[in-house]
Formats: sequence, C-alpha cells, structure tokens
Amino acid sequence: MSDVLPLSPDELLTTTRSVRKRLDLTRDVPLDVVRDALEVALQAPSGSNRQGWHWLVVTDAEKRKVIGEYYRESYTAYRDSAGYPGAGAEEGSTQARVADSATYLAEKMGEVPVLVIGALEASAELPAANQAGLWGSLLPAAWSLQLALRARGLGSAWTTLHLKYEKEISQLLDVPEHVRQGILLPVAYYTGDTFKPAPRAPLDTVLHVDGW
Repeated sequence: MSDVLPLSPDELLTTTRSVRKRLDLTRDVPLDVVRDALEVALQAPSGSNRQGWHWLVVTDAEKRKVIGEYYRESYTAYRDSAGYPGAGAEEGSTQARVADSATYLAEKMGEVPVLVIGALEASAELPAANQAGLWGSLLPAAWSLQLALRARGLGSAWTTLHLKYEKEISQLLDVPEHVRQGILLPVAYYTGDTFKPAPRAPLDTVLHVDGW
C-alpha cells in the first residue's frame, strides 16, 4: 500500500490542480502506486453500476512517445484555431499562464513517465443522444483517480486532445472497437508541494435556487 498524504477531504478537493510544468519527468513512477490509486477510483459511481470502464496504463517509452506526438499535433491545431482561449491573452494573466503551461505539456507529453487513458465500453459508433449519461459512467472515476494520485504525491492533468487521433492510439494499444477513450492523464510525481485553491467566480454568480 502506497503512502498517503495527511490531507483533509476539503484540502484534497481544493488543491488537486492540473499539473503540467511541475511534473517530474526524471522520476520513475512505480506501477503499484498507480494501481493503488486506481483501486480507489473504481469506487466511483457508474450508470446502473455497470462499471464498464477500462484503464490503459502506458509505461512503454516508445508507445508514450507516439501518443505524445499525436497529442502535440492535436494541440498545435487547437492552439492555431480561432477558438483557442489563450490567443491574445495579456502577458502575466491567468489565461496566459495556462496557455504557456499547456504548450509545455504538449511538448513534453511523450516524456511523462506514465500515461493513463480512461476508456468505456460503448460501441464503434457513439450514440447520438444522452452523451452525458454515457460519459457520466467514466468521468467521475477519472476525477477520483486524480484525487487519489494527488493524495499519493503524484500530479496529473485532465486532457482530451488526444481524441482527435483516438483510432490511431487505439490501434497502437490494441483497444477493441467497442471500447471508446474518454480522457488522457499524464501522471508523474510533482515538484514543490505548494498547491492551493484557485481563484473562482463567486458562488452567487452561478448559483440558482428553485429556478434560474
């Protein structure tokens, strides 16, 4: 059993951040630690308790490199698109810092010691309706995994840009057609444990009681 940090539930929930530049690319991550975190993640809810999730833990250097190249290509296209939120961000702003760290991760994704892909039994063609119901059976477990990793001194970042090349990555990892990928988590030990709650809009600007 891996060591767990003495964090209260509120501390864990408010200090589990997307870690990009502070991922330690030089330190190996024991598979047993990832397994411990996944055991926690498997306690998450899923529709009808079907537990149709699958977790691909990629440690092979060559496969990580290939996935990293696909991710970088997808990120570059996204960064150059009209809808990129970091375009024109004021230097030093939160948006500019996020864009800078996202660019760093895109360049380094293939060097991250462990890549975890969360996937779900679905179908070769996704249903046209109720996507929330489908992915609601995977994404809570993925967030639980991030929390469990944080509690064990590991950082991660929620990413989905690899899905532009889902078919190619599935072929690389021999994933069956009826299993669809939903998230890619780069996982590594982090440098500097100074995580704190991030600034957010006041609750009353988004809270609606008994109606809009």
